[in-house]
Amino acid sequence: MEQSWLRPVSVGVTTALVGFTSSVAVLIAGLTAAGADPAQASSGLVALCLTVGAGTMLLAWRHRLPITLAWSTPGAALLATQASLGWPAAVGAFMLTGVLIAAVGLWPRLGRLVAAIPAPLAQGMLAGVLVPLCLAPVTGLAASPAWVAPVIAVWLALQRFAPRWATPVAFAAGLAVIALQAGTGAVDAVTAPSLTLTAPAFTWVAAAGIALPLTVVTMASQNVPGVAVLASAGFRIPWRGTMLATGAGTALGAAAGGHAINLAAITAALPASPEAEPDPGRRWIAAFAAGASYLVLAATGATLVALAQAGTTEILAVVAGLALLPTLAASLAGAFTPVEERLPAAVAFVLAASGASIAGIGSAFWALVAGLTVRTLLRTREVADRPAAVAPGTKG
Repeated sequence: MEQSWLRPVSVGVTTALVGFTSSVAVLIAGLTAAGADPAQASSGLVALCLTVGAGTMLLAWRHRLPITLAWSTPGAALLATQASLGWPAAVGAFMLTGVLIAAVGLWPRLGRLVAAIPAPLAQGMLAGVLVPLCLAPVTGLAASPAWVAPVIAVWLALQRFAPRWATPVAFAAGLAVIALQAGTGAVDAVTAPSLTLTAPAFTWVAAAGIALPLTVVTMASQNVPGVAVLASAGFRIPWRGTMLATGAGTALGAAAGGHAINLAAITAALPASPEAEPDPGRRWIAAFAAGASYLVLAATGATLVALAQAGTTEILAVVAGLALLPTLAASLAGAFTPVEERLPAAVAFVLAASGASIAGIGSAFWALVAGLTVRTLLRTREVADRPAAVAPGTKG
């Protein structure tokens, strides 16, 4: 009997829709905060859809594995909380991020160096970055309860009955609110997609303040969990090839405004599950369909950014805050569960949440530096406080 393609293809389309709609508000906020104007932000969204889609299709087809890519949602959140260094400098940092991700795949020593950053510190930094964004539903509700309350109510209801669709449906509700606010202006927001290229500017401030933290959060919060999700489903990911593909995709999409692409984490479970296809050897079809769906979704980029500009209330910021709440909860748990790592993680969390820039470099970089410094000092003190070893046969 001929095998059906309908089931894996439908799961692949669902994977792309959930991944796209649950994080696009965060992405628009991040690119805008990094200095992109509406045309550059829509270009970045289009570029990311294209590189995510093409990269997913390439990896799934080549390796016959359900490998799905996504843009770095924690990375977009990081951009949304940093002081803008100018769009050309941000583009240069995006390119450098791609080089670093590819280098992690090429040189195992560099991979070990990135992996040596304690997970609680990385999670504490990420949690601090997310806090200001997650406050948007609260401040939005206080400022415009009539517009924001329905969006939050939809999100809460879906969290109870269909958690996977909570953020996508809240995003749709947010777009409906924006359309109501904009009135006839919503029709004018329908715009054809386009790519706007920007010449990169390479600065050490952007390298330290954007590229390094962006690489760390992308590796720690997306690539490593993505490998774990697929491993739990019985699939071994080709690490070097995947890092080279995502690094190259990031570097190629940077000039058009794409900040970073990586292995999908949460949505990666859908194509890799029996829900997609009982036969594990055919689940790559679902991932391939997800990639193709992203190519179709690229056509919506300019319209979504234009709609975000058309509203009178920061509805997309509210949706972004709701979308990031589960990530914030997971980051806080990861940061503060190991007792011995709590103080360094707390230092990283507080410094990242402060949003303070020192020497022009954003708080995420200094959060890592301060957390590592405190951790080193505490470990040095522990070693100094240990009783000296007593040689056998002697009296202590």
